[in-house]
Amino acid sequence: MAEVINMPRLSDTMEEGVVAKWLKQKGDKVEEGDILAEIETDKATMEFESFYEGTLLHIGIEEGETAPVDTLLAIIGEEGEDISDLLKGDGDSKKDEKKDKEEDKSDSDEEDEGEDEAESDGDSDDGGIPEGVEIITMPRLSDTMEEGTVASWLKKEGDKVEEGDILAEIETDKATMEFESFYEGTLLKIGLEEGETAKVDSLLAIIGPEGTDVSNVSVDGKSKKKSSEKSEKKEDKSEEKEESKSSEKKSSDATKDGGRIFASPLAKKMAEDKGIDLSNVKGSGGNGRIVKKDIEDYKPSEKPAAAKEESKGDAAAAPQPYVPAGEESFEEIKNSQMRKTIAKRLGESKFNAPHYYLTIEVDMSNAMASRKQINEMPDVKVSFNDMVIKASAMALRKHPQVNSQWTGESMKIAKHIHMGVAVAVEEGLVVPVLKFADQMSMTQIGNNVKDVAGKARNKKLQPKDMEGSTFTVSNLGMFGIVEFTSIINQPNSAILSVGTIVEKPVVKNGEIVVGNTMKLTLACDHRTVDGATGAAFLKTLKTYMENPVTMLA
Repeated sequence: MAEVINMPRLSDTMEEGVVAKWLKQKGDKVEEGDILAEIETDKATMEFESFYEGTLLHIGIEEGETAPVDTLLAIIGEEGEDISDLLKGDGDSKKDEKKDKEEDKSDSDEEDEGEDEAESDGDSDDGGIPEGVEIITMPRLSDTMEEGTVASWLKKEGDKVEEGDILAEIETDKATMEFESFYEGTLLKIGLEEGETAKVDSLLAIIGPEGTDVSNVSVDGKSKKKSSEKSEKKEDKSEEKEESKSSEKKSSDATKDGGRIFASPLAKKMAEDKGIDLSNVKGSGGNGRIVKKDIEDYKPSEKPAAAKEESKGDAAAAPQPYVPAGEESFEEIKNSQMRKTIAKRLGESKFNAPHYYLTIEVDMSNAMASRKQINEMPDVKVSFNDMVIKASAMALRKHPQVNSQWTGESMKIAKHIHMGVAVAVEEGLVVPVLKFADQMSMTQIGNNVKDVAGKARNKKLQPKDMEGSTFTVSNLGMFGIVEFTSIINQPNSAILSVGTIVEKPVVKNGEIVVGNTMKLTLACDHRTVDGATGAAFLKTLKTYMENPVTMLA
């Protein structure tokens, strides 16, 4: 009996998938456990294996096509088996029905376009995508991504593209990631220049047969509608452009010697906003093209060499005007996707979760002695931060309510312990996750922290590396910060702020002696963690830190 296979849900947030590649073809024999296809989800491209054996009788979604979860993907059964009943209403009949609707719509569109054509002096519109043309939109490269920035293009318009070629580097809210093509052909159009930002599903590029005219193809796959009113507006604008053509050429589209200036649209707009003459800017892009970075780095004092020579030779040159030392100025830095997301998440956490803070001071004498002994062992290196992470994970085992989440309808207490470790990077803060940290030794924690911190600073972290934390540790002790408070990393219920170790007088056995102490501050969500619960957690944490030998048991 034939088995129907639907588009699987391969991640908790997946709503639709793309068939990146079929590894079996119609008519092939399939064994249980064979890889049927590679499915691109919202998080990664994953192999999908068959749970049945038989012959692949039908493929419902072709390579490169997108379909919602539970859409008919394939049918497996006995060779020659009649599957028309399975396809009826779900498979081919739906396709035929959809095709009929599209043909009806196409006929209707053609009639409307015929009328428009007569009214607009011969302008034509075919109402669809030219054959073989594929529209590529801004991909959703992480579960939280809402918009992306094109960091760099690795292909140019007119280049040949093979399936699997890297088209561009896309900056998301979490990292800069390579984006590969699922199609082959010629890169006919680039919809977003380097440095430009657009929402997910905006037009990114168009790939198709060489020489295909895609000037009228929009992001929804339909040609842009034309009307007599638009034509008139276009003519008016053309006349205005003709009248101001000579002045524009001098100011923005021509060099000092009359040559043409090549600049990206974003660079032109930024130059216009800042009042910068493009002829004074040296381009760093291909063929001397001026890009966003050139405008950002440009300083008004930078003049072409020829201009400097002239000023040197001018004996009667006027003295430089005095510039007051207190002149007001700003440097405007465009917010990256990471910075925007950090701001959004922290705002949501601070304003939605009722924070309160508990601080405790820990005697670090034993911890310092234990660390010194541990690090004397060959190939072993443990930091105080590693000790704090280990102690926190063990304390969470005894106080599980701190290892929780607030959902509105209920409180979820995690049975597993995934420690988020805040890492400062150039553009803000990321929180890679150490999964099942309570099961790691301090040396394993140290090695893993070093690994994820390196990835974070080199922008190599993947979205999966930053998902699933149940508790977070943030350490500013290396900067000499004695005490601070942090904003909870939602959906966690708490975050621990770690200060530096301070050498100061302390009282021991009734005597004042030199001691070493460290302050730990716990920020708690009062909806899930009561004051007494947070205090009990800190007391246990203090015990572990002041007696490190207990963490080795």
